[in-house]
Amino acid sequence: MADELWRLGARQVVALLRRGEVSPLDLVEVALARIAETEPQLNALPTLCPERARDQARAAMKAGPEITGRPGWLAGLPLAIKDLNDVAGVRTTYGSPVFANHVPQRSDATVARIEANGGAVLAKSNTPEWGAGGVTFNEVFGITRNPWNTALTPGGSSGGAGAALASGQVWLAQGSDMGGSCRTPAAFCGVVGLRPSPGRVPYAPRALPFDTLSVEGPMGRSVGDVALFLDAMVGLDDADPLALPPPAVSFVDGLAGPLPLRAAFSPDLGMGPVDPEIAAITAAAALRLGDLGIAVDDAAPSFAHAHEAFHTLRAANFAAAMGELLARERARLKPDIIWNIEKGQALSQAQLARAERLRGELVGRMGRFFATHDLLVCPAAITPPFAADARTLERLGGHEFETYMHWLGITYAVTLTGCPVLALPCGLTRAGLPVGLQLVGRPRGEAALLAAGQALEGLLGMAGQVPRHVSS
Repeated sequence: MADELWRLGARQVVALLRRGEVSPLDLVEVALARIAETEPQLNALPTLCPERARDQARAAMKAGPEITGRPGWLAGLPLAIKDLNDVAGVRTTYGSPVFANHVPQRSDATVARIEANGGAVLAKSNTPEWGAGGVTFNEVFGITRNPWNTALTPGGSSGGAGAALASGQVWLAQGSDMGGSCRTPAAFCGVVGLRPSPGRVPYAPRALPFDTLSVEGPMGRSVGDVALFLDAMVGLDDADPLALPPPAVSFVDGLAGPLPLRAAFSPDLGMGPVDPEIAAITAAAALRLGDLGIAVDDAAPSFAHAHEAFHTLRAANFAAAMGELLARERARLKPDIIWNIEKGQALSQAQLARAERLRGELVGRMGRFFATHDLLVCPAAITPPFAADARTLERLGGHEFETYMHWLGITYAVTLTGCPVLALPCGLTRAGLPVGLQLVGRPRGEAALLAAGQALEGLLGMAGQVPRHVSS
């Protein structure tokens, strides 16, 4: 049975845990065995904390009905936390040589809430330094590889999370997303990632508590698993001024809710080139919404100036949050981080003001779009997975990207809107590599978004593609 447990989805395993048909302590051993089998090829979960997971599993087994009956109860399920998030007593490096031996004394709000809801933190997932970039490598742990083909990248910055899910190392993995850090790994690894609305998942402490570009989010092997994990992550927190109250109906129960009526598909959001095979596969997947009674057209809003607005606002965030670190540790930071911070430090007030206005104009266009549509659909990545040792995607076809981030424009453009975004697998390339689709919902509309995603997932036939044996 142990060999079968790692193949099951999180909702299936949690159901077994709740019925007492399997012990969370047994699941810790199942996960550790699977990690030992696959980790040498992947480097997805470089830091393990099995005793912490066992302690949390025992605590979950002792929890009373006032706790175990609430939405999102994970019943001791082992899972992974991204190495950008503090876990008390566990090595947490942020992918940076500066913090290679850092062990925080307290867990952050995201981790604390997950553990309070019965999650058993078993491992830290690999990430690029400070989460900066769409591929996963750093000077502390090295390169993370894709289970579909270990010569390829799983994407980033939640690349360790995506690879761990796709290979069956864990059933759920927490991620974070600023420019596509949950969505790109979901696309490259054939799993599901959600970028929630700002405030949906509380996060504290943070240097910029009113920042809405970066959010915490759930990743899983199916839309239903992501809904379960989201239920375990949401709720008010006095330390996060943006935190939203939990929904009246759990996200899992909301999966049975009504479907949207009208969607629009764009192959590129006007953000640059898209691999022709990716465009064709995602367009065909979007049209399957018609089988659900959802009308699909091409009336997508304009994302004009999204490159400029995002890069300006992101640089300002880096300067505000990490300027002091640069002054102390320049020699130990990777060049991309230094460039990001210095770009922010060099910004003028006029540039910042223009970026805010451009973002406001985009939000206005999205509001008008949602007056007539319920979903915006587009690719979750513009390319199939590429070489694991590449620092970025430098060009696509005849187009050369301006910076190491520009190839992620199709995801970071949506970040600017503040809307929730679901990335789910929608097909395979001729080479047998996964392709992801983005579904963009109304602000704070995670429930309707997840319901639509699960319905489409059932038509696309990709849910059974993971977990998979690691392929070289």
